[in-house]
Amino acid sequence: MIEDMATYANVIVDISHEKLDKTFQYRIPGHLQEELSIGMQVEVPFGNGGRKSTAFVVELTDTAEYDVSKLKEIIGITETGVSIESQLIALAGWMRKNYGGTMNHALKTVLPVKQKSKERKQRLVRLVISDKKAKEQLALFEKKHSTARARLLSKLMEQNPLPYEVVTQKLNVTASVVRAMEGLGILKMEEKRAYRNPLGEMKKSGRRLVLNEEQNQAVERVWKDFSKGLRQTYLMRGVTGSGKTAVYIELIEKVVGSGRQAIVLIPEIALTYQTVVRFYQRFGERISILNSKMSQGERYDQFERAKNGDLDVMIGPRSALFTPFSNLGIIIIDEEHETSYKSETLPRYHAREAAVARGKMAGASVVLGSATPSMDSFYHAKAGDYVLLSLEKRIEEKPLPQCHTIDLRQELKRGNRSILSEKLQELMAQRLRERQQIMLFLNRRGVAGFVSCRACGHVVKCPHCDVSLSQHNNGTLVCHYCGHTQAVFRTCPACGSKYIGGFKAGTQKIEEIVKNRFPNARVLRMDLDTTRSKDGYEKILSAFANHEADILIGTQMIVKGHDFPNVTLVGILAADLSLHTQDYHGPERTFQLITQAAGRAGRGRLPGEVVIQTYSPEHYAIKLAGNQDYEQFYEEEIAYRELMHYPPCGHMMTMLVASKDQMTAFISAELVAKKISQARANGKLQGLWMIGPADAAVGKVKDIYRKVLYFKHEDYQTLVQIKDVLETFIGSHREFGNVIIQFDFDPMNGF
Repeated sequence: MIEDMATYANVIVDISHEKLDKTFQYRIPGHLQEELSIGMQVEVPFGNGGRKSTAFVVELTDTAEYDVSKLKEIIGITETGVSIESQLIALAGWMRKNYGGTMNHALKTVLPVKQKSKERKQRLVRLVISDKKAKEQLALFEKKHSTARARLLSKLMEQNPLPYEVVTQKLNVTASVVRAMEGLGILKMEEKRAYRNPLGEMKKSGRRLVLNEEQNQAVERVWKDFSKGLRQTYLMRGVTGSGKTAVYIELIEKVVGSGRQAIVLIPEIALTYQTVVRFYQRFGERISILNSKMSQGERYDQFERAKNGDLDVMIGPRSALFTPFSNLGIIIIDEEHETSYKSETLPRYHAREAAVARGKMAGASVVLGSATPSMDSFYHAKAGDYVLLSLEKRIEEKPLPQCHTIDLRQELKRGNRSILSEKLQELMAQRLRERQQIMLFLNRRGVAGFVSCRACGHVVKCPHCDVSLSQHNNGTLVCHYCGHTQAVFRTCPACGSKYIGGFKAGTQKIEEIVKNRFPNARVLRMDLDTTRSKDGYEKILSAFANHEADILIGTQMIVKGHDFPNVTLVGILAADLSLHTQDYHGPERTFQLITQAAGRAGRGRLPGEVVIQTYSPEHYAIKLAGNQDYEQFYEEEIAYRELMHYPPCGHMMTMLVASKDQMTAFISAELVAKKISQARANGKLQGLWMIGPADAAVGKVKDIYRKVLYFKHEDYQTLVQIKDVLETFIGSHREFGNVIIQFDFDPMNGF
């Protein structure tokens, strides 16, 4: 059913990715008005001759974009109106409605390969005569001493067909010999599509894992529902090391065995050889991957393989969600709390929400997994929207690591100005003597934005918002929520200490400090600088796994699902850095990062220890992460979210207004604010909070001035409706002609 009985349909006549920018408008005949919906495949008259063509509906509207008398009418809905393209276009329509941006933005996201890469062809030499005839011909060649012909025919009798490269290179048979034998009708040349394989030469092992009771219960719950035709969203909360991946593999095997396909989403930085090999060993060549380092040709080939039915499982970051599987049965999102699942480009969709939407369209179950679920997902589980599954024990019941929380204010009082606390240095020396491995995790790469006192731990916050102020290069402190500014402090306003400023220790600096303190230790550093090459991650992780280094130093990428049995010590060097960021997610991200980092220790036969270094040891996020007490953290954090009406207890929409002219950006943002204020004054939009316009977090980028408005409401769909009204308002006013407008819902990061 379409909303408000739309009169016109915008369609794309050619589904090829280069032509997505061009849509054509048609009238909807009366008998189709209730039936037609976005994504459907229809027949339309196209071109001067009005020949029948297949098209896909991408938008339904009451606005005619051309002279109505010249618009042609849709002929009808095709019988194959629910192809995989239809499903993905319907998903694009859902994304366009829920996140803003244009339909073309959404289409190019769900059909992500923008142009067809040149196909690779494989040439084959095929024997086309019977075995009896081949034996007679071979005897004739040998009698005539035609050694090259005899050699090729003999090999083809063993293996048919043969790759042309094998014939010319390994058998040393010339092209003229092949042509001559083809002329005699003995063989023929063939060409077939050769797909690029991003996994290279892996081997399927067939080795099966034995699941424990908790894992079996999780598998059985999902599979029991699936077998009954019940499709739900499940949240699997499992402590670090509890064996979530084994549950995923078991579920996928059951779903694939029933003739359906699976998508597994993994954060880009956790998509490593170590992760993929576990899936490949079970599913072999029926599995593939996507990642950002793959060539356009490799990505195109994987989507073609999926569309042609050559794959059962696709693993990758959020773009893998749009794999064109025609019979999708399950979508799994590992580490579902990760911020990388939220797109920072138009449309600003969240892969978790889009996965639930695609699951409903495809009749697929959705499984979300994490040791530290996002507040949003756990809130949905508590409300009964998701089914909660729990894995409370580590595999083989290995103990969780012992945690030591170090107050860096006390370290400074004792005269230790090193980034390594005395306790951490002592434990590192012990591990190096015992030839065990160490991971040092810096909670953020580069320079932190917030300002704190090293003597007392005071963080400078906005007097109007419960977020920290950010230090800008012009010597001011700025709130990125309300625009409040003030001068940088020279001394701490709480204790008067001169030790106040931003945190300025990156991974490179830590590497120098560690090498000076432990000159005989073998040290590896893993950050964006050392992993720029295509296989940069793999080289570093493989070297560490093979014990070619004693200490691995890194940012978030070292704590994402990696399993190193010999790591018995993890040092978390700056637990505060994510705590005092300029948005409300700070405590949640801090808890998640510390818990995930701590979970890398003690995964083998030896117990693990964790050192958490902080200026805020009393903060609930840090205290509870040390104990891995997720339930208590959730209760503390949700109380704060309810008080402030932050997601998931309410919803937020940010609107970016940008222009090359500073005054245009300001006036346009003020016009929007005035429109909303008038609606509120007339008794509409009850329960809506609006803040701004204010400068964006970065007020000017590439000479484009940026203003932001913030809207809060308890109902998400009300914000979507406000977005729709504002888009119509902007489209009907010339003042917005040279203005960029973007929307973001429940933002993970500011504009």
